[in-house]
Amino acid sequence: MDFEPWWLIFVPILFALGWIAARVDIRQMLSETRAMPDSYFKGLNFLLNEEPDRAIDAFVEVVKLDPETTELHFALGSLFRRRGEMERAIRVHQSLLSRADLPLADREHAQHEIAQDFLKAGMLDRAEQAFQIVQDTRFAIPAVRALIRIYESEHDWPKAIDAVKRLRALVDEPVPQLVHYQCERAQAAMMAKPPDMQLANEALDAADNAVRALNRKGVGQASEARIAMLRANLAKLNQNPERERVYLESVLSTAPEYAGLVASDLLELYRAAGHPAEGLALLRDHYSRHPELDLFNVVFRELRNQAGYTPAWDFAREALRAHPSLLGLDRLLEAELASGDAAPPPGSPQGADLSLLRSLIHKHTQRLDRYACRVCGFQARHFYWQCPGCNSWETYEPRRLEELK
Repeated sequence: MDFEPWWLIFVPILFALGWIAARVDIRQMLSETRAMPDSYFKGLNFLLNEEPDRAIDAFVEVVKLDPETTELHFALGSLFRRRGEMERAIRVHQSLLSRADLPLADREHAQHEIAQDFLKAGMLDRAEQAFQIVQDTRFAIPAVRALIRIYESEHDWPKAIDAVKRLRALVDEPVPQLVHYQCERAQAAMMAKPPDMQLANEALDAADNAVRALNRKGVGQASEARIAMLRANLAKLNQNPERERVYLESVLSTAPEYAGLVASDLLELYRAAGHPAEGLALLRDHYSRHPELDLFNVVFRELRNQAGYTPAWDFAREALRAHPSLLGLDRLLEAELASGDAAPPPGSPQGADLSLLRSLIHKHTQRLDRYACRVCGFQARHFYWQCPGCNSWETYEPRRLEELK
């Protein structure tokens, strides 16, 4: 194709058109910038300087001057919520929802924001209603997660279970707490007046199915231990000690670290059946393979009752030599003093004052005689399946603080 000289006429024309377009863009940008109140830029500057209080005051002024600034409303509401000023955050989002001209996407966003406001303010009923409204929107996943937290805090386990099922339909991920929701449901059924045995059985079967669905190798000992303990409790209500003993013994094999939680009940069943020595031998053998402080205490006390203080102290001496523990020493001194006929073990200095020794040790062991959450560090004297501090599940090790160090 030959070049024609007259084509050069288009070069200055194209250049002129580009220059005009650039001037138009610059003028539009300058006009938009001039239209923004100075308070907007002041607010941004305060945010960059990490002065949220002054930024909020500046943005409030912008919103008063221009009520149509939707995104600024959202930013302002989030700032209020972060500062804990829930009433002001709710008012901001309610003002958005009251606008008839608000686009659908922004309306859904505002509904989700006000649901979060209600949740943080502790207004659970209103938060539940607000999150339910956005369940079929782009905020479905965070809304269902929030509903699960609400139902969990209200101990409404059937609703929590339904919410978990909705979540699993939205995302392909395991929900480990579903096992404990079913266990809570079973426990509530057994505590009812009269106990609902059928509902408890159904809930425990569902818990077993949930454990299998998780399919996490090496994980889930806590869930299996809890299910076995609840089935043992159900057998006890049905006056079936044989089944109760079978379920408690299963904890020793499926969740050996949790033996200390069932040792006393298991020993009592062997004692009621007329085989206390067999029960003691079982627990002592388990301790040799899985040494643990609570189990040590049960074995020592029972050995003291069945065989006297000499074999009991021999066991304690060997155990504490292998696993030194001030808390263990405190426990066995307590058992000796409670027996009423305490005497110094062979080899100890004559006339040793066990009471004084125990009181000295006890001062140092009180802070160690606790379970601790591995997520938030919340400490408690009793074992919990759900941490009272952070509400996480299966975060308590079945071991005392001293054993974790």
